[in-house]
Amino acid sequence: MALCLLFGLFLGLQTSASSSSGLRSSREDITTAFRPRQPPHIIFILTDDQGFNDIGYHSRDVRSPTLDKLASEGVRLENYYVQPLCTPSRSQLITGRYQIHTGLQHSIIRPRQPNCLPLDAVTLPQRLQEAGYSTHMVGKWHLGFYRKDCLPTRRGFHTYFGSLTGSVDYYTYGSCDGKSLCGFDLHEGESVAWGRGGKYSTHLYTQRVRKILATHDSSSQPLFIFLSLQAVHTPLNPPKEYIYPFRRMGNVPRRKYAAMVSIVDEAVRNITYALRKYGFYRNSVVIFSTDNGAQPLTGGSNWPLRGCKGTYWEGGIRGVGFVHSPLIRHRRRVSRALIHITDWYPTLVGLAGGNVSQYQGLDGFDVWPTISEGKEGHGLWDTTVQAAIRVGDWKLLTGDPGHGDWVPPQILTNFPSSWWNLERQTGEKRKSVWLFNVTGDPCERHDLAVHRPDVVKELLARLVLYNRTAIPVRYPPDDTRANPSLNGGAWRPWVGEGEEEENWDGIYYKRGKNRKRKCRLCKLQSFFKKFNLKIMSKKI
Repeated sequence: MALCLLFGLFLGLQTSASSSSGLRSSREDITTAFRPRQPPHIIFILTDDQGFNDIGYHSRDVRSPTLDKLASEGVRLENYYVQPLCTPSRSQLITGRYQIHTGLQHSIIRPRQPNCLPLDAVTLPQRLQEAGYSTHMVGKWHLGFYRKDCLPTRRGFHTYFGSLTGSVDYYTYGSCDGKSLCGFDLHEGESVAWGRGGKYSTHLYTQRVRKILATHDSSSQPLFIFLSLQAVHTPLNPPKEYIYPFRRMGNVPRRKYAAMVSIVDEAVRNITYALRKYGFYRNSVVIFSTDNGAQPLTGGSNWPLRGCKGTYWEGGIRGVGFVHSPLIRHRRRVSRALIHITDWYPTLVGLAGGNVSQYQGLDGFDVWPTISEGKEGHGLWDTTVQAAIRVGDWKLLTGDPGHGDWVPPQILTNFPSSWWNLERQTGEKRKSVWLFNVTGDPCERHDLAVHRPDVVKELLARLVLYNRTAIPVRYPPDDTRANPSLNGGAWRPWVGEGEEEENWDGIYYKRGKNRKRKCRLCKLQSFFKKFNLKIMSKKI
């Protein structure tokens, strides 16, 4: 149990100009920072599995002219951190708290699990409702739905339209947990939206956002829209007309992936057009963010960063992000300040006129002065535990951070997965501590743990401090009552109101999950070791 307490922990700590330790340890008085006179309309756009190299201003093969323009006219966030998986990132955005403080530090919430965002957590949309906002969510939830109190409409959103599970078909909205347990997953409020499928989800969700903007009076009430896109998560099946412009791209998964990014770009263009058309734009803040790094085997790219989705290398946790708003005082710049996904909660509540200092338990910080005015942010461990922490220039990893590949675009993605796994063994199997200066070495190629033991010691002490605040993991076993065949063929809440909760604390492992498997292609292992070391690490 102890080894799993910090599964999923990544702390994006910010530096303090006045602190010799560089640790973000106290909340600063930000009352002197410039604030909008009226609460702004807030549009938060979250993409799924979009990697660091999957946007035009980082990549040559991806086309995203709208996103590039909005980022260049706003503030591009180049030291922006998220979590390596879906549920942890979304929970931190919605609660402003690290997942070690909500019990969601152990992987994602699967459809059959009786688990959801803790019901005692006051969410971001609930705080915005208190500030007078009309709040709407469109798209992927993935924060649990086993009982109705877990649904978006019970967690602060006036309206909801989207899918509750982690992955659905882009057209039919079918969602499967395993190979055989499948059901329909498109919801309008708290009801299943039967008959609404057939349209590609990015188009369907964009249409809903534009409808909200068209029917809301921009002068009467501030608006918060959380657009949580399914794209660019698998399956890779965009409409064919969007694939055609990338027909000369040799790698088929990358070709389809690039097409999906272009559809996201088109969606953002249509939404920003609607903001202008219906009178929202001049008093609006648009935030664009990914939830975690990309998966190179399915067309994504985090190049030149190391690692991928599900890992604690930079490729898994350094996110694509920017803020676009006429309310930003110093626009058209790139910010290298450390910003973490938990920071959006206090930042947006602060913009809405709320008093963040009154809220206990928040781990995020109000970073609007950093974004708007460029002000600097303030701010004996078991090394077998999987964790990562960044303070200033330094990033420390412990335990097994995950596969640490550097994956150039269109390289090796068509190889059988069993071959791909062989080249991962790079001689670091027994290591449990890494230290990188990710400002000077963002690709994490030069481990400095041996050379800077003082920094290692300081960051390990910080991990101990945070671990003392962790609560027990909530990762229950699957509940057979979740089966869509028992619920009208759809994924929907299955625990009745007033029904007693079972004990959620602890971790459940499936039988045989941790059993060792014999390598069937051991003769090729030596080849892939040399290939990784000579080609991936040095030649490219």
